Amino acid sequence: MSGRRLFVVLLVLFLLAFGAAVSDADAVTGQGVTEAAATPDRARYDVSLRSDADGGRWSGRQRITFRNASHRPLREVFLRLWGNGEDECGTPGAPSPVLVSNIGGGTRGPLLVRCTALRIDLPRPLAYGERTSIAFDVSITAPDRNARFGREGAYRFLGNALPVLAVHDAKGRHLDPYVALGESFYALTSDFRVRLDHPSALKVPATGHTRTLPGRPGRSVTVSVADRVRDFAWAAGPFRTATQTTPDGVRVKSYWAPDVPAVGVSLTRTDAVAAIDRFGREFGRYPYGGIDLVMTSQFGGGMEYPGLVLLGTTEEGSAVVHEVAHQWWYGIVGNDEYASPWLDESFAQYANARFYGWETRECWSDVYWPDDSTALTSSMAYWSQHRGEYHLVYTAGPCALADLERTLGADAMARLLKRYARDHWYGVSTTADFKKAAQAMTRDDLGPFWEAHRIR
Repeated sequence: MSGRRLFVVLLVLFLLAFGAAVSDADAVTGQGVTEAAATPDRARYDVSLRSDADGGRWSGRQRITFRNASHRPLREVFLRLWGNGEDECGTPGAPSPVLVSNIGGGTRGPLLVRCTALRIDLPRPLAYGERTSIAFDVSITAPDRNARFGREGAYRFLGNALPVLAVHDAKGRHLDPYVALGESFYALTSDFRVRLDHPSALKVPATGHTRTLPGRPGRSVTVSVADRVRDFAWAAGPFRTATQTTPDGVRVKSYWAPDVPAVGVSLTRTDAVAAIDRFGREFGRYPYGGIDLVMTSQFGGGMEYPGLVLLGTTEEGSAVVHEVAHQWWYGIVGNDEYASPWLDESFAQYANARFYGWETRECWSDVYWPDDSTALTSSMAYWSQHRGEYHLVYTAGPCALADLERTLGADAMARLLKRYARDHWYGVSTTADFKKAAQAMTRDDLGPFWEAHRIR
């Protein structure tokens, strides 16, 4: 065979192999090799809701404007109705807590994933870079349970209550199931403009910069503006309140139920003020201006949202430092919480341990790996099936990061975290991203470290 003919044959074989590889990628991801950008992005949520007399039921209108960041036409979007997670599709006498109706800008599709995902078909394919909007009526009823979306006595918690857009990225459409054990949430940063009409007797802490204005007789309107946040949460109840500003200029507003021990309120406020400034120096200045602390005596543990945390508070205080750390780890530096829960929980707990000065050299004595297949980087699909092992994200995770600090050195670890946060500010990170950032801090091969610590 002549050299020219051999070249042509090899070129054809290469093109055929490349084409097969592209086809395989399309089959796996549903998008193709040009679909690395997550979409829909640059979303803006305009919401107007009115509550009933006790803040347990809210209804109104929501509009979402968004862009297609994908090079493929966008033909439909999915709303995540996370508030339906535990009640799913409800029963004839007790419908789902979150209901969507009267859709504009698209056609209603089926409710999927146990009524936590609603497909909306767009009237025409949305090309790359184009913007459009959908609007719908929404009804939100806080379930009768003490939870991040629920109620406790006279207090209502509206976490993960607003419908939000599902993400479509290089791995495909993210329609993961709800998990009560941890979080399933994965969202891109968006802008929110939210108007909450409520009885004047209720205080309404919320994500964002808020102001409360007079409404109709006996009612007030809390207006919130929040930019570059991954979600929006609020609460309602006859809270007591106090406000202070940290030395670095962050407003910390505290809301607490009257039965919360005063010493617990004081400890929580003190730790929050110190933590938000310290983490701002360590990871990058807190960008949202303020944070609301919502404290009740019976709420289990804590739950983080952008600019707002829910806290069960006793005489010993609360988990406020861990939840404040989440403002960076998940809030600012995003991750897919279903696929990689360690990226926010382990990092927040590591920050918590550093804040309190816990001794970490012996922390492995509390860690037990059930078998060789268990990995710190397992997804919620694994942890949901091995609930008794989920604590490893909070124990083995911070231990591993503390060991990494000793391996790299304290100064290098500090530089790593600050650069890693800067490089993924308002973005989304993965385990591979963090491993790459850490490897860049040393000439030593960290491969054995990752394997020994089950970071895979």
